[in-house]
Amino acid sequence: MSQNVHIAGVGMTPFGVHENETVGSLTAAAVDEALRDAGIPLAEIDAVYFANATQGALEGQLMVPGEVALRRLGLDGVPIFNVENACASGASALSLAITSVRAGESEIALAVGAEKMNVGDRALTMTVFDGAYDVSDPDALERTLRALGGDVDLSGVGRRSRFMDIYAAMARAHMETFGSTQRQLAAVSAKNHRHSVENPLAHFRTDLSIDDVLAARPLGFPLTVPMCSPLTDGAAAAIVCSDAVARRLAEGRTVEVLASVVGTGVRRDPRDYSRHITAISGRRAFERAGIAPADVSVAEVHDATAFGELLVSELLGLVGMGEGGPAAEAGITSLGGRIPINTSGGLESKGHPLAATGLGQIHELVAQLRGEAGARQVDGARIALAENGGGFVGGEEAVAVVTILRGR
Repeated sequence: MSQNVHIAGVGMTPFGVHENETVGSLTAAAVDEALRDAGIPLAEIDAVYFANATQGALEGQLMVPGEVALRRLGLDGVPIFNVENACASGASALSLAITSVRAGESEIALAVGAEKMNVGDRALTMTVFDGAYDVSDPDALERTLRALGGDVDLSGVGRRSRFMDIYAAMARAHMETFGSTQRQLAAVSAKNHRHSVENPLAHFRTDLSIDDVLAARPLGFPLTVPMCSPLTDGAAAAIVCSDAVARRLAEGRTVEVLASVVGTGVRRDPRDYSRHITAISGRRAFERAGIAPADVSVAEVHDATAFGELLVSELLGLVGMGEGGPAAEAGITSLGGRIPINTSGGLESKGHPLAATGLGQIHELVAQLRGEAGARQVDGARIALAENGGGFVGGEEAVAVVTILRGR
């Protein structure tokens, strides 16, 4: 019989550029904090799910990265599983930890994600993104982008991840279908930069206006640099536990997991948003949790670009299709609005250390549900949702993970 599952503790390093840190040291810092937060000793961990997407390409650690990174903690004898699911690696690791505890295989499981992306060779780092779509048929990507966003002159826009071209094409398709505007995308970005000012762990903490975002260097219409996530180092971790363990921990500190759904895409017309991977995964998550989108108090979603947040907010039903841009302009998704999204600053400002990102979202939402988010606190937050996407296959993300949490 499956059992209820809880997040007992979370830990996160500052996200940013960590020249003097390693994947191992970042991992250790996040895990140590999560254990302290939970009040659980290392010896009680039954299993570990370690997420990393780039160390093999950047440092040559092609195998057993988790065993290597966690060795310094003295974590001996427990099973360690290495998880790679592109930008959704961290949320995927968490889902596996949740499954382990729910199935009764573990009483306490650890999910941790870590990336060291700033290795002194920016050109090398940018190449890792080229491995997040089908490398056997690169022409297929070009055909897909052309079908989505038409032919656009991208000369002179500077160095960027290939995924910025992907998001730009998807944004142009959405603009054509729903009439969303570049200014609405800038409103999403400005909102997230404003939120990050109050987050001491964020990569960037500079308040930007809509006009500031629009005036910044273009990265292929309609995107500008502040609308896009930076190259970030960092780690985040979560301790998952059973009901029995939760009952003996500090009252009010654990957060219940209502649903954790991992989805991969289906073959669809790119304009059929009802069958988008995130829409399908969201519906499954809401059904498992026994709630509706209107019940969500606060959300952290995958805004690798501002358009990512706009689209995901619609696909999950937090706002109606075509209403993501107007909602951002009207302040509906800001702190104090009806459904605050990315109170942490999101990937655009908090940063995007790929495999740590999904667990960084959980760090923020646990703080919100405990009432510990300080100036970012959402009043009365009780239900929280995280959406973490990764890779690109067939005109959409290759994987999407939706996690729903409930506070006490």
